[in-house]
Amino acid sequence: MEALPENHTAGTGTEREGGRTNIGLCAMTEETQLEGPIMAHRDPRSNGKDYTSLEESIPLKSSETDEAKKCQKMESEYNKSTETFGQTDSGDAAKSKEAKSEDELLERGNWTGKLDFILALIGFSVGLGNVWRFPYLCYKNGGGAFLIPYFLCLFLGGIPILILELGLGQFTSQGGVTTWRLLPAFKGIGGANVVILTFLNTYYTVIMAWALYYMIMSFNRVVPWSTCDNAWNTEYCFVPGVDNLTNCTEFTTDMPTTLFAAHNMTDMPTTAFATQNTTSAPCIEPQDKVSSTVEFWERKILQIHLSTGIDDLGGINWQLLLCLIASWVLVYLCISKGVKSSGKVVYFTAPFPYLLLTCLLIRAVTLPNASEGIIYYLKPDIERLLDSQVWLDAATQIFFSYSLGLGTMVALGSYNKYRHNFMRDAVLFAFANCATSIYAGFVIFSVIGFMSQVQNKPIDEVAVGGPGLAFVAYPEGLAQMPAAPVWSVMFFFMLILLGIDSEFVGVEGFVTAMVDLFPFTFRRGNRREIFAFLVCAMYCCFGIVMTTYGGMYVFQLFDYYAASGSTLLWITTFESAAIGWVYGAKKMTANFYDMSGWKLLNPYLWVSWMGITPLFTGGVFIFSLVKYEPLKYNDVYEYPPWGYAMGWLMACSSMVVPPSYMFYKLAIATKGSLSERWKLLTTSTLPPRPESSLNSTDSMEAPEEIEMGEANGLYPPPSYPEAVGVDDNPEA
Repeated sequence: MEALPENHTAGTGTEREGGRTNIGLCAMTEETQLEGPIMAHRDPRSNGKDYTSLEESIPLKSSETDEAKKCQKMESEYNKSTETFGQTDSGDAAKSKEAKSEDELLERGNWTGKLDFILALIGFSVGLGNVWRFPYLCYKNGGGAFLIPYFLCLFLGGIPILILELGLGQFTSQGGVTTWRLLPAFKGIGGANVVILTFLNTYYTVIMAWALYYMIMSFNRVVPWSTCDNAWNTEYCFVPGVDNLTNCTEFTTDMPTTLFAAHNMTDMPTTAFATQNTTSAPCIEPQDKVSSTVEFWERKILQIHLSTGIDDLGGINWQLLLCLIASWVLVYLCISKGVKSSGKVVYFTAPFPYLLLTCLLIRAVTLPNASEGIIYYLKPDIERLLDSQVWLDAATQIFFSYSLGLGTMVALGSYNKYRHNFMRDAVLFAFANCATSIYAGFVIFSVIGFMSQVQNKPIDEVAVGGPGLAFVAYPEGLAQMPAAPVWSVMFFFMLILLGIDSEFVGVEGFVTAMVDLFPFTFRRGNRREIFAFLVCAMYCCFGIVMTTYGGMYVFQLFDYYAASGSTLLWITTFESAAIGWVYGAKKMTANFYDMSGWKLLNPYLWVSWMGITPLFTGGVFIFSLVKYEPLKYNDVYEYPPWGYAMGWLMACSSMVVPPSYMFYKLAIATKGSLSERWKLLTTSTLPPRPESSLNSTDSMEAPEEIEMGEANGLYPPPSYPEAVGVDDNPEA
């Protein structure tokens, strides 16, 4: 213990150095007598410094007792209250209290409700991909037969990585970056997560802006995409199910010539024009007509007709920009207070879309020809399983749908208490996600079957994937229903809810990673709220480019490259290999059993992490590169070479982080022999956690009742708040 100064002056007793708090002695009046010895207490984050408390006796010199008559108060960073002994100046006490509230390290927080965690999982991962991507992939890749590779990929790669990421978060109580202090050489995985999240958070909210724009436009007696008499419509517009596409229609000659260029009709033969008189307009063939829904999407929402490509973005669609800003305001309100606010929001945003989805399903299955759409959706085509593309689609859908490789599952798990059965929640969530995807398919294809009859087209010509399904095909079906505005508002409100909880959890994952990386900077006062606001404002500014007339071209680049299945597969390959082979699969399952009490899945997890999962994710990653095809917008527009280069730059910016960081730490930043460097970089820097039954001062072996094979060398699980280490604070 540090010696007390002989001539210590009375004061508030608080000195601050380098962002840490050193407690001195507080003044006492003459009436206050010091009885008994002053004790010493060592705070786990004090870097070895002793503080005065009532735990360990040390005698005081008589001169010190007579002169100072002082006592010591312990200002604990775990305790938000401050006790003042003796009489001090009221002004000094007020200033001390104000300084403390500003500088104290705030608690990280935990989920407060029993359902907070599972609802947050469902809210984040059950999103727009379940509505517009899975049903399309299912019918495209053999209907019901697609479920075979889908569930196989789920068990080979999805569930093992899901349990791994959730368990890492709960085990370390850290975000996606600092959780890899468990294996410092692999900390680049967390850096890659941050890069991908930055791209994903930038463009995902644009989808919410589209849905919000549609919902606002639905508050009309007639939904505007169901007619051709709007300002944005052209002479090529027709209303599906109303206008006759078999006959040509004459228009007046004041048709703008720019429309021909926009629809590639500048070389139309002269026979295509009516010759009855000089005032007749061209006869438009059915294949050249454009539905009112498509024109609303392209000419009103996107206004992409005002741009010729990614090299001509044009001006800003201010209505869409306002919707983008409103979406980010909603996201910020959800995360402003951390898990205290987001943990309550998910009680509405997670279950309510299921209610809306059920209402839509009840209405959809009663439509004419709905059964044909459902049959087309589920009818198995076993021969499609011989196509390698089917297996690639199944694998990438699993990682998209379960949000793996982003670090957000680690962040969600980090807010669990140490004794929480996260493995049970992970299994329940895995099957809930699959069931939601299949359930949404019934809603979508019931309407598509109805549209097929109304438009007199085969189902495969009506069904489309991606944004086109949610913002073109489905609104077209809604427009043909009775009380179309009601169903339209309900549908797009559901999309907003699906999008907002996915987005705010994604932003929370980024904020959590940064706050845990710099806790002494952000976990004081209201700095976390300010930081969350700045993050939302930054992402909103990044997304403005996607509200321009050519913003859809930029959006497609982000969606196809920045957060693609290839990048997620690459990151998860590193994750499974690091835990399975470097940390030790059996060690990790022992820790997981200590937290959850489940050991039924342990053999399955051992085999998966050590062999099946890294081989599966790595193999699919290589195959995705072999099957790579350059992006085309609407299968027509080809990007310039610099556009493809930008896409690959975004993809590689995350994939290069794990190997380059490992090389830097191993070859440059660490001293010693190669074996010494490797041992140092694969040894956890996180301190033990008091709740763990695996902690032992004499042995690091697992207790007999949970021993998993060779358990020697188990790293003690770290804890919060002790996990706030000195390496987080450069001044320590």
